[in-house]
Amino acid sequence: MSLPSTEEILEDLAFFDDWEERYRYIIDLGKALPPMNDALKTPERLVKGCQSNVWVEPSLEDGHLHFSVDSDAVIVRGLLAVVMAAYQAQTPAAILAFDIDGYFAKLDLERHLSPTRGNGLRAMVGRVQAIARAAAG
Repeated sequence: MSLPSTEEILEDLAFFDDWEERYRYIIDLGKALPPMNDALKTPERLVKGCQSNVWVEPSLEDGHLHFSVDSDAVIVRGLLAVVMAAYQAQTPAAILAFDIDGYFAKLDLERHLSPTRGNGLRAMVGRVQAIARAAAG
């Protein structure tokens, strides 16, 4: 299963009646992420500010950023999948232009996360955006 688009995620989450079902869906999204090579799980790739371990490894191919990501927590892998739906295989300019705050507001996600998970989500986004800024030159 490849990652759905941000629009598909929004539509799918709207289908569920409660947040327990939405969390299960987000966890399932995380299970669909391709595995990250354990050799890439190094301190340099760790995202600071996350309660769980989160690793991000970018590569630039034909002007598009691709990310290998992982976490040691299932819900965080799911949150990574939600973030990657917005950013995977995009140009640095598209990543920086994407309205991530609007996306998160439509998901109504942050209101349902603990403060530490919300901070971690913001840290993941910040890391990807920093990578995009560096790649954009």
